[in-house]
Amino acid sequence: MKIKKTVLPNKLRIITIPMDTPTVTVLVLVQTGSKYETKNINGISHFLEHMCFKGTKKRPTALDIAKELDGIGSKYNAFTSHEYTGYYAKVEKKHFNTVLDVVSDIYLYPVFDSREVEKEKGVIADEINMFEDTPSRHAHDLFGRLLYGDQPAGWNVAGTKEIIRSLSRDDFAAYRDKHYVASSTIVVIAGNINEVGAIRKVKEKFAGISTGKKGGKLKVKESQKKPELLLKHKKTDQTHLVLGFRAIDAFSKWRPALTVIASILGGGMSSRLFQKLRDEMGVGYYVRADGDFYTDHGSIAVSTGVTNSRAGEVVMAILQEFKKLKRELVSSEELNKVKEHLIGNMYLELEPSDEIAMFYGGQEVIVGKTKKAEEVEKEIRKVTSQQIKELSNKLFNNKNLNMAMIGPFKDKGKFGKILRI
Repeated sequence: MKIKKTVLPNKLRIITIPMDTPTVTVLVLVQTGSKYETKNINGISHFLEHMCFKGTKKRPTALDIAKELDGIGSKYNAFTSHEYTGYYAKVEKKHFNTVLDVVSDIYLYPVFDSREVEKEKGVIADEINMFEDTPSRHAHDLFGRLLYGDQPAGWNVAGTKEIIRSLSRDDFAAYRDKHYVASSTIVVIAGNINEVGAIRKVKEKFAGISTGKKGGKLKVKESQKKPELLLKHKKTDQTHLVLGFRAIDAFSKWRPALTVIASILGGGMSSRLFQKLRDEMGVGYYVRADGDFYTDHGSIAVSTGVTNSRAGEVVMAILQEFKKLKRELVSSEELNKVKEHLIGNMYLELEPSDEIAMFYGGQEVIVGKTKKAEEVEKEIRKVTSQQIKELSNKLFNNKNLNMAMIGPFKDKGKFGKILRI
Protein backbone atom coordinates (compact mmCIF):
# COMPACT_ATOMS: atom_id res chain seq x y z
CA MET A 1 0.00 0.00 0.00
CA LYS A 2 1.37 3.39 -1.02
CA ILE A 3 1.14 6.25 1.46
CA LYS A 4 2.16 9.73 0.33
CA LYS A 5 2.52 12.81 2.51
CA THR A 6 2.43 16.19 0.82
CA VAL A 7 3.22 19.35 2.79
CA LEU A 8 2.02 22.57 1.17
CA PRO A 9 3.87 25.91 1.48
CA ASN A 10 1.29 27.00 4.08
CA LYS A 11 2.16 23.81 6.11
CA LEU A 12 -1.17 22.07 5.44
CA ARG A 13 -0.49 18.33 5.30
CA ILE A 14 -2.18 16.01 2.80
CA ILE A 15 -1.94 12.23 3.15
CA THR A 16 -3.11 10.15 0.19
CA ILE A 17 -3.60 6.40 0.29
CA PRO A 18 -4.81 4.88 -3.02
CA MET A 19 -6.70 1.62 -2.48
CA ASP A 20 -8.41 -1.00 -4.61
CA THR A 21 -11.85 -0.47 -3.11
CA PRO A 22 -15.22 0.88 -4.28
CA THR A 23 -15.17 3.63 -1.63
CA VAL A 24 -13.24 6.75 -0.71
CA THR A 25 -12.93 8.46 2.68
CA VAL A 26 -12.18 12.12 3.31
CA LEU A 27 -10.89 12.77 6.83
CA VAL A 28 -9.84 16.18 8.12
CA LEU A 29 -7.95 16.26 11.41
CA VAL A 30 -6.96 19.32 13.40
CA GLN A 31 -4.48 19.39 16.26
CA THR A 32 -6.77 20.74 18.92
CA GLY A 33 -8.92 19.21 21.62
CA SER A 34 -9.64 19.62 25.31
CA LYS A 35 -5.92 19.81 26.20
CA TYR A 36 -5.73 23.04 24.19
CA GLU A 37 -8.48 24.72 26.21
CA THR A 38 -8.52 27.01 29.22
CA LYS A 39 -10.80 26.27 32.17
CA ASN A 40 -13.38 28.94 31.31
CA ILE A 41 -14.01 27.40 27.87
CA ASN A 42 -13.52 23.70 28.70
CA GLY A 43 -15.65 21.71 26.25
CA ILE A 44 -15.47 24.22 23.41
CA SER A 45 -13.48 21.90 21.09
CA HIS A 46 -16.26 19.32 21.25
CA PHE A 47 -19.03 21.94 21.05
CA LEU A 48 -17.36 23.55 18.01
CA GLU A 49 -17.27 20.15 16.30
CA HIS A 50 -21.07 19.99 16.70
CA MET A 51 -21.51 23.52 15.40
CA CYS A 52 -19.60 22.85 12.18
CA PHE A 53 -22.52 20.64 11.11
CA LYS A 54 -25.11 23.34 11.87
CA GLY A 55 -24.64 25.42 8.74
CA THR A 56 -22.08 27.07 6.46
CA LYS A 57 -22.14 30.02 4.09
CA LYS A 58 -22.83 27.65 1.17
CA ARG A 59 -25.12 25.27 3.10
CA PRO A 60 -26.99 27.49 5.60
CA THR A 61 -28.66 24.80 7.73
CA ALA A 62 -27.88 21.46 9.31
CA LEU A 63 -30.57 19.94 7.12
CA ASP A 64 -28.85 21.21 3.96
CA ILE A 65 -25.65 19.42 5.00
CA ALA A 66 -27.40 16.21 6.09
CA LYS A 67 -29.59 15.98 2.97
CA GLU A 68 -26.61 16.33 0.66
CA LEU A 69 -24.57 13.69 2.45
CA ASP A 70 -27.51 11.33 2.92
CA GLY A 71 -28.41 11.80 -0.74
CA ILE A 72 -25.12 10.25 -1.87
CA GLY A 73 -25.27 7.39 0.65
CA SER A 74 -22.49 8.77 2.79
CA LYS A 75 -21.34 7.51 6.18
CA TYR A 76 -20.23 10.63 8.04
CA ASN A 77 -19.49 11.92 11.51
CA ALA A 78 -17.04 13.86 13.66
CA PHE A 79 -15.24 13.31 16.96
CA THR A 80 -13.22 15.19 19.54
CA SER A 81 -10.47 13.87 21.81
CA HIS A 82 -7.97 15.43 24.20
CA GLU A 83 -5.45 16.25 21.46
CA TYR A 84 -7.29 16.34 18.14
CA THR A 85 -10.63 16.75 16.41
CA GLY A 86 -11.75 14.98 13.25
CA TYR A 87 -14.39 15.30 10.53
CA TYR A 88 -14.94 12.53 8.01
CA ALA A 89 -17.22 11.18 5.32
CA LYS A 90 -17.04 7.92 3.39
CA VAL A 91 -18.78 7.43 0.04
CA GLU A 92 -18.88 5.43 -3.15
CA LYS A 93 -15.89 6.55 -5.23
CA LYS A 94 -18.01 8.41 -7.83
CA HIS A 95 -19.07 10.91 -5.15
CA PHE A 96 -15.54 11.92 -4.14
CA ASN A 97 -15.78 15.48 -5.49
CA THR A 98 -19.07 16.09 -3.67
CA VAL A 99 -17.93 14.72 -0.33
CA LEU A 100 -14.65 16.66 -0.45
CA ASP A 101 -16.63 19.82 -1.12
CA VAL A 102 -18.97 19.21 1.83
CA VAL A 103 -16.29 18.20 4.35
CA SER A 104 -14.03 21.12 3.42
CA ASP A 105 -17.02 23.46 3.62
CA ILE A 106 -18.04 22.47 7.15
CA TYR A 107 -14.41 22.64 8.28
CA LEU A 108 -13.55 25.99 6.73
CA TYR A 109 -16.77 27.99 6.63
CA PRO A 110 -19.13 27.32 9.58
CA VAL A 111 -21.37 30.29 10.39
CA PHE A 112 -22.03 29.65 14.11
CA ASP A 113 -25.56 31.00 14.05
CA SER A 114 -26.34 32.29 17.57
CA ARG A 115 -29.77 30.64 17.58
CA GLU A 116 -28.20 27.29 16.70
CA VAL A 117 -25.59 27.76 19.41
CA GLU A 118 -28.31 28.19 22.02
CA LYS A 119 -30.24 25.14 20.79
CA GLU A 120 -27.14 22.96 20.71
CA LYS A 121 -26.36 23.76 24.34
CA GLY A 122 -29.28 21.52 25.28
CA VAL A 123 -27.97 18.73 23.07
CA ILE A 124 -24.50 18.93 24.65
CA ALA A 125 -26.01 18.96 28.16
CA ASP A 126 -27.94 15.79 27.34
CA GLU A 127 -24.77 14.21 25.97
CA ILE A 128 -22.94 15.00 29.23
CA ASN A 129 -25.85 13.51 31.19
CA MET A 130 -25.71 10.39 29.02
CA PHE A 131 -21.98 9.94 29.70
CA GLU A 132 -22.48 10.41 33.44
CA ASP A 133 -25.37 7.92 33.43
CA THR A 134 -23.17 5.30 31.74
CA PRO A 135 -20.85 4.05 34.51
CA SER A 136 -18.64 1.98 32.21
CA ARG A 137 -17.92 5.17 30.24
CA HIS A 138 -17.89 7.63 33.12
CA ALA A 139 -15.34 5.58 35.08
CA HIS A 140 -12.76 6.40 32.39
CA ASP A 141 -13.45 10.13 32.77
CA LEU A 142 -12.93 9.78 36.52
CA PHE A 143 -9.68 7.87 35.93
CA GLY A 144 -8.39 10.75 33.79
CA ARG A 145 -9.39 13.25 36.49
CA LEU A 146 -7.58 11.15 39.10
CA LEU A 147 -4.38 10.96 37.05
CA TYR A 148 -4.12 14.61 36.00
CA GLY A 149 -6.36 16.62 38.31
CA ASP A 150 -7.32 20.20 37.53
CA GLN A 151 -5.35 20.69 34.33
CA PRO A 152 -6.46 20.25 30.70
CA ALA A 153 -5.45 16.57 30.55
CA GLY A 154 -7.74 15.87 33.51
CA TRP A 155 -10.78 17.75 32.23
CA ASN A 156 -13.72 16.12 30.51
CA VAL A 157 -13.62 16.49 26.70
CA ALA A 158 -17.31 17.47 26.71
CA GLY A 159 -16.80 20.07 29.45
CA THR A 160 -19.34 20.83 32.16
CA LYS A 161 -22.95 21.92 31.73
CA GLU A 162 -22.22 25.21 33.50
CA ILE A 163 -19.40 26.14 31.13
CA ILE A 164 -21.32 24.97 28.06
CA ARG A 165 -24.23 27.27 28.96
CA SER A 166 -21.84 30.23 29.18
CA LEU A 167 -20.27 29.89 25.71
CA SER A 168 -21.17 32.39 23.00
CA ARG A 169 -20.74 32.70 19.26
CA ASP A 170 -17.72 34.96 19.82
CA ASP A 171 -16.03 32.24 21.86
CA PHE A 172 -16.34 29.77 18.97
CA ALA A 173 -15.04 32.26 16.42
CA ALA A 174 -12.03 33.18 18.56
CA TYR A 175 -11.15 29.57 19.37
CA ARG A 176 -11.51 28.48 15.77
CA ASP A 177 -9.35 31.36 14.50
CA LYS A 178 -6.62 30.33 16.94
CA HIS A 179 -6.55 26.60 16.21
CA TYR A 180 -8.12 25.79 12.83
CA VAL A 181 -5.08 26.89 10.84
CA ALA A 182 -3.13 25.29 8.01
CA SER A 183 -0.17 24.15 10.13
CA SER A 184 -2.54 22.29 12.50
CA THR A 185 -4.59 20.65 9.74
CA ILE A 186 -4.19 17.25 8.10
CA VAL A 187 -6.36 16.13 5.18
CA VAL A 188 -6.39 12.37 4.62
CA ILE A 189 -7.80 10.86 1.41
CA ALA A 190 -8.01 7.06 1.40
CA GLY A 191 -9.68 4.87 -1.19
CA ASN A 192 -10.23 4.59 -4.92
CA ILE A 193 -8.60 7.82 -6.06
CA ASN A 194 -6.29 9.28 -8.64
CA GLU A 195 -3.55 10.50 -6.32
CA VAL A 196 -2.39 13.47 -8.37
CA GLY A 197 -5.96 14.60 -8.98
CA ALA A 198 -6.92 14.19 -5.32
CA ILE A 199 -3.99 16.32 -4.13
CA ARG A 200 -4.86 19.03 -6.65
CA LYS A 201 -8.50 19.09 -5.53
CA VAL A 202 -7.55 19.31 -1.86
CA LYS A 203 -5.28 22.27 -2.65
CA GLU A 204 -8.19 23.98 -4.40
CA LYS A 205 -10.75 23.32 -1.66
CA PHE A 206 -8.44 24.36 1.17
CA ALA A 207 -6.98 27.42 -0.55
CA GLY A 208 -8.91 29.67 1.86
CA ILE A 209 -7.60 28.13 5.09
CA SER A 210 -6.08 30.47 7.65
CA THR A 211 -2.28 30.61 7.79
CA GLY A 212 -2.18 32.05 11.30
CA LYS A 213 0.16 30.86 14.04
CA LYS A 214 -0.65 27.45 15.46
CA GLY A 215 -2.21 27.45 18.96
CA GLY A 216 -0.36 25.59 21.71
CA LYS A 217 -1.18 23.59 24.83
CA LEU A 218 0.19 23.34 28.34
CA LYS A 219 2.64 20.57 29.15
CA VAL A 220 1.11 17.94 31.41
CA LYS A 221 2.34 17.94 35.01
CA GLU A 222 2.47 14.60 36.82
CA SER A 223 3.15 14.09 40.50
CA GLN A 224 2.28 11.09 42.65
CA LYS A 225 3.83 9.40 45.69
CA LYS A 226 1.36 6.67 46.62
CA PRO A 227 -1.64 4.74 45.21
CA GLU A 228 -4.64 7.00 44.62
CA LEU A 229 -8.33 6.07 44.63
CA LEU A 230 -11.35 8.03 43.42
CA LEU A 231 -14.68 6.54 44.48
CA LYS A 232 -17.99 7.89 43.23
CA HIS A 233 -20.98 6.72 45.24
CA LYS A 234 -23.88 5.64 43.05
CA LYS A 235 -26.61 3.05 43.49
CA THR A 236 -25.75 0.53 40.80
CA ASP A 237 -26.21 -3.18 40.26
CA GLN A 238 -22.56 -3.45 39.28
CA THR A 239 -19.34 -1.81 40.39
CA HIS A 240 -17.51 -0.28 37.44
CA LEU A 241 -13.80 0.32 37.86
CA VAL A 242 -10.73 1.42 35.95
CA LEU A 243 -7.45 0.33 37.53
CA GLY A 244 -4.12 1.23 36.02
CA PHE A 245 -0.79 3.02 36.03
CA ARG A 246 0.83 6.13 34.70
CA ALA A 247 2.91 4.99 31.76
CA ILE A 248 4.65 6.29 28.62
CA ASP A 249 3.92 8.77 25.85
CA ALA A 250 3.39 8.14 22.14
CA PHE A 251 7.05 8.70 21.29
CA SER A 252 8.48 6.13 23.70
CA LYS A 253 10.52 3.22 22.38
CA TRP A 254 8.57 1.08 24.87
CA ARG A 255 5.21 1.63 23.16
CA PRO A 256 5.14 -1.75 21.31
CA ALA A 257 5.95 -3.58 24.55
CA LEU A 258 3.18 -1.82 26.48
CA THR A 259 0.74 -2.60 23.66
CA VAL A 260 1.65 -6.28 24.02
CA ILE A 261 1.26 -6.10 27.81
CA ALA A 262 -2.25 -4.66 27.45
CA SER A 263 -3.16 -7.50 25.12
CA ILE A 264 -1.73 -10.12 27.50
CA LEU A 265 -3.95 -8.76 30.25
CA GLY A 266 -7.18 -7.99 28.41
CA GLY A 267 -6.95 -8.57 24.67
CA GLY A 268 -9.54 -11.13 23.69
CA MET A 269 -11.31 -14.04 25.37
CA SER A 270 -8.10 -15.97 25.96
CA SER A 271 -6.39 -13.08 27.76
CA ARG A 272 -5.30 -13.51 31.36
CA LEU A 273 -7.93 -11.30 32.96
CA PHE A 274 -10.80 -12.56 30.81
CA GLN A 275 -9.90 -16.08 31.83
CA LYS A 276 -9.41 -15.13 35.47
CA LEU A 277 -12.53 -13.02 35.99
CA ARG A 278 -15.01 -14.60 33.58
CA ASP A 279 -14.03 -18.24 33.46
CA GLU A 280 -12.44 -18.85 36.89
CA MET A 281 -14.21 -16.39 39.19
CA GLY A 282 -17.49 -16.11 37.26
CA VAL A 283 -17.68 -12.30 37.55
CA GLY A 284 -17.69 -9.42 35.11
CA TYR A 285 -19.36 -9.47 31.72
CA TYR A 286 -16.68 -7.28 30.19
CA VAL A 287 -13.00 -6.87 30.95
CA ARG A 288 -10.41 -5.15 28.81
CA ALA A 289 -6.99 -3.55 29.06
CA ASP A 290 -5.82 -0.60 27.00
CA GLY A 291 -2.77 1.57 26.61
CA ASP A 292 -3.40 5.28 25.99
CA PHE A 293 -0.58 7.23 24.35
CA TYR A 294 -0.52 11.04 24.09
CA THR A 295 2.14 13.55 23.06
CA ASP A 296 3.49 14.03 26.59
CA HIS A 297 1.89 11.40 28.83
CA GLY A 298 0.21 8.00 28.81
CA SER A 299 -1.31 5.21 30.87
CA ILE A 300 -2.30 1.57 30.87
CA ALA A 301 -5.55 0.53 32.53
CA VAL A 302 -7.86 -2.41 33.04
CA SER A 303 -11.61 -1.72 33.04
CA THR A 304 -14.43 -4.01 34.13
CA GLY A 305 -17.90 -4.12 35.64
CA VAL A 306 -18.49 -6.67 38.41
CA THR A 307 -20.98 -7.76 41.06
CA ASN A 308 -20.86 -5.26 43.94
CA SER A 309 -20.19 -7.87 46.62
CA ARG A 310 -17.11 -9.14 44.79
CA ALA A 311 -15.47 -5.84 43.85
CA GLY A 312 -12.70 -6.22 46.43
CA GLU A 313 -11.59 -9.66 45.29
CA VAL A 314 -11.67 -8.52 41.65
CA VAL A 315 -9.35 -5.61 42.46
CA MET A 316 -6.94 -8.03 44.15
CA ALA A 317 -7.12 -10.42 41.18
CA ILE A 318 -6.27 -7.62 38.73
CA LEU A 319 -3.35 -6.44 40.86
CA GLN A 320 -2.10 -10.02 41.08
CA GLU A 321 -1.82 -10.20 37.30
CA PHE A 322 0.20 -6.97 37.20
CA LYS A 323 2.49 -8.41 39.91
CA LYS A 324 2.89 -11.62 37.94
CA LEU A 325 4.20 -9.66 34.95
CA LYS A 326 6.87 -8.16 37.21
CA ARG A 327 7.96 -11.53 38.63
CA GLU A 328 7.70 -14.00 35.77
CA LEU A 329 8.69 -14.10 32.14
CA VAL A 330 5.80 -14.54 29.71
CA SER A 331 6.10 -17.92 27.99
CA SER A 332 7.03 -18.00 24.33
CA GLU A 333 3.74 -19.75 23.55
CA GLU A 334 1.62 -17.05 25.19
CA LEU A 335 3.72 -14.24 23.74
CA ASN A 336 3.40 -15.59 20.20
CA LYS A 337 -0.36 -16.01 20.64
CA VAL A 338 -0.74 -12.40 21.79
CA LYS A 339 1.39 -11.08 18.94
CA GLU A 340 -0.68 -12.94 16.36
CA HIS A 341 -3.85 -11.61 17.99
CA LEU A 342 -2.64 -8.00 17.80
CA ILE A 343 -1.29 -8.25 14.27
CA GLY A 344 -4.28 -10.18 12.92
CA ASN A 345 -6.75 -7.74 14.42
CA MET A 346 -4.79 -4.77 13.05
CA TYR A 347 -4.97 -6.09 9.49
CA LEU A 348 -8.64 -7.03 9.80
CA GLU A 349 -9.48 -3.52 10.97
CA LEU A 350 -7.53 -1.96 8.11
CA GLU A 351 -9.68 -3.32 5.30
CA PRO A 352 -12.13 -0.38 4.84
CA SER A 353 -11.01 3.05 3.62
CA ASP A 354 -12.27 4.92 6.70
CA GLU A 355 -10.18 2.75 9.05
CA ILE A 356 -7.13 3.19 6.82
CA ALA A 357 -7.63 6.97 6.92
CA MET A 358 -7.83 6.97 10.73
CA PHE A 359 -4.85 4.61 11.12
CA TYR A 360 -2.49 6.88 9.20
CA GLY A 361 -4.12 10.20 10.06
CA GLY A 362 -4.10 9.34 13.76
CA GLN A 363 -0.36 8.71 13.66
CA GLU A 364 0.35 11.93 11.81
CA VAL A 365 -1.71 14.12 14.14
CA ILE A 366 -0.01 12.76 17.30
CA VAL A 367 3.61 11.98 16.36
CA GLY A 368 3.98 13.90 13.09
CA LYS A 369 4.83 10.91 10.91
CA THR A 370 3.33 7.61 9.80
CA LYS A 371 4.38 3.98 9.94
CA LYS A 372 2.97 1.40 7.57
CA ALA A 373 1.10 -1.52 9.08
CA GLU A 374 4.02 -3.75 8.13
CA GLU A 375 6.37 -1.59 10.22
CA VAL A 376 4.02 -1.76 13.22
CA GLU A 377 3.89 -5.54 12.77
CA LYS A 378 7.71 -5.75 12.85
CA GLU A 379 7.83 -3.72 16.06
CA ILE A 380 5.30 -5.99 17.75
CA ARG A 381 7.13 -9.14 16.63
CA LYS A 382 10.40 -7.81 18.11
CA VAL A 383 8.97 -7.51 21.64
CA THR A 384 10.59 -10.02 24.01
CA SER A 385 9.52 -11.55 27.31
CA GLN A 386 12.49 -9.87 28.98
CA GLN A 387 11.37 -6.44 27.71
CA ILE A 388 7.88 -7.08 29.09
CA LYS A 389 9.29 -7.95 32.51
CA GLU A 390 11.64 -4.95 32.47
CA LEU A 391 8.89 -2.49 31.52
CA SER A 392 6.49 -4.01 34.05
CA ASN A 393 9.00 -3.46 36.84
CA LYS A 394 9.58 0.08 35.64
CA LEU A 395 5.89 1.08 35.56
CA PHE A 396 3.85 -1.12 37.87
CA ASN A 397 4.62 0.42 41.24
CA ASN A 398 2.70 2.25 43.95
CA LYS A 399 3.66 5.75 42.84
CA ASN A 400 2.01 5.12 39.46
CA LEU A 401 -1.02 3.13 40.67
CA ASN A 402 -4.53 4.62 40.39
CA MET A 403 -8.11 3.37 40.50
CA ALA A 404 -11.42 5.07 39.71
CA MET A 405 -14.56 3.29 40.86
CA ILE A 406 -18.32 3.84 40.61
CA GLY A 407 -20.57 1.82 42.90
CA PRO A 408 -22.82 1.76 45.99
CA PHE A 409 -19.98 2.34 48.43
CA LYS A 410 -19.61 5.32 50.75
CA ASP A 411 -16.39 4.30 52.46
CA LYS A 412 -13.34 3.85 50.24
CA GLY A 413 -11.23 2.62 53.14
CA LYS A 414 -11.48 -1.09 52.38
CA PHE A 415 -10.43 -0.54 48.77
CA GLY A 416 -7.64 1.81 49.79
CA LYS A 417 -6.15 -0.91 51.99
CA ILE A 418 -5.85 -3.41 49.13
CA LEU A 419 -4.75 -0.91 46.47
CA ARG A 420 -1.07 -1.82 46.70
CA ILE A 421 1.39 -3.58 44.43
